[in-house]
Amino acid sequence: MEKTSTGLQENVASLLCYLLGWITGLVFLLIEKENKTVRFHALQSIVIFGGLFALSIILGFIPIVGWILIPIISILGLVLWIVLMVTSFQGKKIRIPFASEIAEKYI
Repeated sequence: MEKTSTGLQENVASLLCYLLGWITGLVFLLIEKENKTVRFHALQSIVIFGGLFALSIILGFIPIVGWILIPIISILGLVLWIVLMVTSFQGKKIRIPFASEIAEKYI
């Protein structure tokens, strides 16, 4: 694995893009200027977990249906978070529809 401009190994930096969801995605997007793989994971993290965060806030204002959906979305988000961290550490790219298209477009 190659080192990134942050001094980290590419797979470690890719994993860290997902560690705190959209927050670490944003941090790595801002500090990593060269490595396209890390920038891809950072942008995908922002789109996926930023979107899930916003969706949870919106659903919180919808009585009953929203309150039922929030735990389901949270569990699915947790599973997705673990899968994305493990696979990015292994050096693989999982392309999540919509999020990966946006990430590819802007890296």
